[in-house]
Amino acid sequence: ESGRYKKILVVSTEKMSASVNYNDRATAPLFGDGAGCVLVKPTTENVGFIDSIIKNDGSGFKHLHMKAGGSAKPASHDTVDKQEHFVYQEGIHVFKNAVTDMADVSVEIIKKHKLNVDDIAWLIPHQANLRIIDAVVKRTELPYEKVIINIQKYGNTSSASIPLCLWEWEDKFNKGDNIILTAFGAGFIWGALYLKWGY
Repeated sequence: ESGRYKKILVVSTEKMSASVNYNDRATAPLFGDGAGCVLVKPTTENVGFIDSIIKNDGSGFKHLHMKAGGSAKPASHDTVDKQEHFVYQEGIHVFKNAVTDMADVSVEIIKKHKLNVDDIAWLIPHQANLRIIDAVVKRTELPYEKVIINIQKYGNTSSASIPLCLWEWEDKFNKGDNIILTAFGAGFIWGALYLKWGY
């Protein structure tokens, strides 16, 4: 395409099987591998990304992170011996924050745009945990028929989970559908995005 704006391919891929310690029951059974992508392009129509709300709280770092292997603590013989190159998660703390934060930010973006249950076609939550998804559904008061869930097939594929949901349900979307995406991740960082499906 010519002009100032071009099509952008957004790709998310996760190989969580290489990041979990198979002796750690707090993480090993939860995560899966996956990849997904979306093609984003400019439009003059009233569709596409409408708004997003992104928040973070760096104090959550100690509860969900990888202890070594990055610039703060580079890989060494010692870090490998201590098995610090795996996902570390304090499940109860992460769960409590994810439940509250994903639910709050979803309701916040819905209220900001004065949407009601009938206005929203789909809710696509990050596929971290079914109980977290349940809490978001209860807070938004959306019926389960409008909630996209595939965690039972793939596990938590981290940043790839929402693109995989988009791919699996693509043929059920209609142009102009109001869709809410919401996610929570390491750090902590969380957010919600409101979009109108473009085709």
